Amino acid sequence: MSQPGVLPAQALRGLIASGAIAASPAIIPEQIQPASLDLRLGPIAYRVRASFLIGKGRLTADRIAEFEMHQIDLTKGAVLEKGCVYIIPLMESLALPHGITAVANAKSSTGRLDLLTRLITDGGTEFDRIAEGYHGPLYAEVCPKSFSVLVRAGQRLNQIRFRQGQAVLSDADLANLHAHEPLVSGEALISEGLGFSVDLRPETGDLVGYRAKPHTGVVDLDRIGHYPAPEFWEEIHSQNGRIILDPGAFYILVSREAVTIPPDYAAEMAPFLAMVGEFRVHYAGFFDPGFGHAAAGGQGSRGVLEVRCHEAPFVLEHGQIVGRLVYERMAERPETLYGREISSNYQGQGLKLAKQFRTQ
Repeated sequence: MSQPGVLPAQALRGLIASGAIAASPAIIPEQIQPASLDLRLGPIAYRVRASFLIGKGRLTADRIAEFEMHQIDLTKGAVLEKGCVYIIPLMESLALPHGITAVANAKSSTGRLDLLTRLITDGGTEFDRIAEGYHGPLYAEVCPKSFSVLVRAGQRLNQIRFRQGQAVLSDADLANLHAHEPLVSGEALISEGLGFSVDLRPETGDLVGYRAKPHTGVVDLDRIGHYPAPEFWEEIHSQNGRIILDPGAFYILVSREAVTIPPDYAAEMAPFLAMVGEFRVHYAGFFDPGFGHAAAGGQGSRGVLEVRCHEAPFVLEHGQIVGRLVYERMAERPETLYGREISSNYQGQGLKLAKQFRTQ
C-alpha cells in the first residue's frame, strides 16, 4: 500500500496478522471499523490521584505506581465514579512498523456520556498520539465527568486510527471535493477544514438540546435503550434561536448542517477556535468513510456536538460556527462503509443522546 492516507479495515487486518497489532485475548471482528479499531478495557483499573502524562523515557506502569490509590477488578463489572481518574491497561498492544503512526479518540457513545477517555503510551508526551515505530502496551485514562458508569473488562470506550504518511486535504482540495460531491447541506465554510454550525432553530418544535443533570444514578454501559432520558438529562428549548451556556455544564446539541463523508475519505472533528467564545466542542471524534453518504444508505447525517462552557456564561446563537471537520484521504477504499454491512448506531442521526438512553 504505497498511497498515503488512513488505513482501511483490510489493512488493519493485515497489521493484526503481522503482529503489528497484538491483543490478549485475540481481536474479534466486531472491533474492526471501516477506518479504525476499537480498543478493549483490560480486567484491572487503577484509581489514581490525578491525570498525568507519562513523559519521555518513562513507563506507564511506573507512573501508575507513583499515583495509584487502589485497584479495581473489572471482570464482573465495577463502578467508575464521577470526577475520579482511572488508568486501565487495554487488551491491545502495538509494534508499529516504519512509516505508520496512530491517533486515538473516544467512541461516539463515550463522548455523549461525557466520559473523558484518552489513550496513553509508554514514553508518551501527549494524549491520543502514537509515534511512528511505537512498541509497547496501551492504556486508557478514563474520567467520568457527568455520570458515574458501570464498566466491564472487554468494553470498548475508545478507538484508534492508523495513518501511512499524511493525507489531510488542503482547503483547495476540500473545496474541489465539495464542488464535485457536496459534503454539507447548504453553503460550505472552508477554513483549515470544513466548518459546521449549531442548530438552534429546528424545523419542528423548539427542542434544541439536552443538559446533563448534576445528581443522577449510575449508567451501566451495557444497557442499551434502558434509561429514561429525563432521569439524566434536562431538555433545552429555545424559541428565539439562542441559549445561554452555564459554566461547567455539559450539553448535547446538533449541527445545523448535514454532513457527508465520501467512501474514499475519513474525517475528524476538531474545535474551531478558542477565540470564538468561552466554550468548546468537548470531544474530537472520528467520522468513518460512508458516514451520511448515499453509498452507505445515508442522506447526510447531522454531527452531534458535545459542548462544555468554561469560564463565564456564554450566549450561543443559531448558525454560530462551533467546530470543523478535517478531511483525510483513505490509503484505499474500505471493504465496508459506515452504516452499510456493519452495526452503525448513528447513521442518519439528528439530535440524539447516547445509545443507553431512551427519549420515548
